[in-house]
Amino acid sequence: MKENKVYHEHDVGYKHIFSHKGTFLEFLRSFTKKGWADLIKEEDLILVDKSYILSDFEEEESDILYRVNINGEEVIFYVLLEFQSKVDFQMPMRLLFYMTEVWRDVLKNADKSEVKRKSFRLPAVIPIVLYNGKNKWTAKTSFKEILSGYELFEDNILNFNYMLFDINRYSDEELYSVSNLVSAVFLLDQEMDEDELIRRLRKLIYILKKISPEQLSVFKQWLKKIVKPRLTEEMQKEVDEVLDKSNQEEVDFMVSNLGKTLEKMERKATEKGIEKGIEKGIEKKAKETAIKAIEMGMNNEVITELTGLSNEDIDFIRKGQSH
Repeated sequence: MKENKVYHEHDVGYKHIFSHKGTFLEFLRSFTKKGWADLIKEEDLILVDKSYILSDFEEEESDILYRVNINGEEVIFYVLLEFQSKVDFQMPMRLLFYMTEVWRDVLKNADKSEVKRKSFRLPAVIPIVLYNGKNKWTAKTSFKEILSGYELFEDNILNFNYMLFDINRYSDEELYSVSNLVSAVFLLDQEMDEDELIRRLRKLIYILKKISPEQLSVFKQWLKKIVKPRLTEEMQKEVDEVLDKSNQEEVDFMVSNLGKTLEKMERKATEKGIEKGIEKGIEKKAKETAIKAIEMGMNNEVITELTGLSNEDIDFIRKGQSH
């Protein structure tokens, strides 16, 4: 089995977040909407420090594994982090290979006499895919659908369905209503411009008051590694200053200061937008005046006095009028 390797900042970020057992359990309960998620106790979750990704795919992805006992039955959650721009139509096949590796490893480490017993059972493996690409996920989520002629053979062929979480397809209303660390991370990981990112950060401040000190520490790392690089250099410094001055025991201090910083950023962004709008309005007015002056036969020198436009700008407008 290869050593656990991580190739992308997103892999590092999500592995860090989902390696916190409480956060992973929140994710299962909030996003799978399955009754079995409520049967899992946090103390029963065991993070498996091993990767089952094969050398064929090792540069493309990262995985997370949890073992848990539900009502006396062993279950393994296999979470694949699919942070690529393109949809991979081989996903059902890849997941089958990884699941098979998990079972091979179980058999290799199991007591040989136990394996031969009639009562021996392999653990159920629940495949989960997290995807944050721009394009909607269009690969099959049912394994049998990638098999030729699957309709003919019904129950006589292998099949499983993996759970897909397509991060960019959640509406912000859905994510705000969930209101936990995972929904906050999904909200900040979606495609958006800087102004929207700041607006969302501001709206998420109230969630930070509800999360545990451990989760706050995880979220701070996410802000630094994934969110901060998407801000301007000036804003990065301000966010850094707030995060560095706070510790896990100072949640209220950090939340309050981050809120003020983001409010200031949002105000600056709004003022910048207004300034741009005014500039565009002035440009439009100057152009309209120049067109009227050209139609009246005025020369460039007079038009420059009237509008402030350069000779080049006026000549460009003249060419446009002549067509």
